[in-house]
Amino acid sequence: MSSSSADRSRPPLRQAVVRLLPARSVIGFLALLVVLGMLSYAAGTAAGPVAPGLRPADGVRTGESTPTDGGDMGGMHGMGAAAPRPVPMGAPR
Repeated sequence: MSSSSADRSRPPLRQAVVRLLPARSVIGFLALLVVLGMLSYAAGTAAGPVAPGLRPADGVRTGESTPTDGGDMGGMHGMGAAAPRPVPMGAPR
C-alpha cells in the first residue's frame, strides 16, 4: 500500500503539540514563580498574623477621624506651599 501525499505533509500529533508549547525557559520560569509563591505562602502561614488582636475599640467607627491636636503635624515647620505670585499682563509664563 502506498500512502497519499496528504498523509506525508501532515506532521504527527507529537510534533504539533511540541510546536504549540512555549520554550523550555518560559516553562522553567513559570515553574520557578509557582515554587516561590508556594514558599512565600508557607512562610506567611508559619509566621502567623502580623498584628494579632488589632481591632477597633468598641463603639468607634473606622471611617471617622477625630483630630486631637487640631491637625497639626508637629515638627513640620515651613512645609507649607508658598503663595502664588501675581503675573503681570502680557508677561511670558
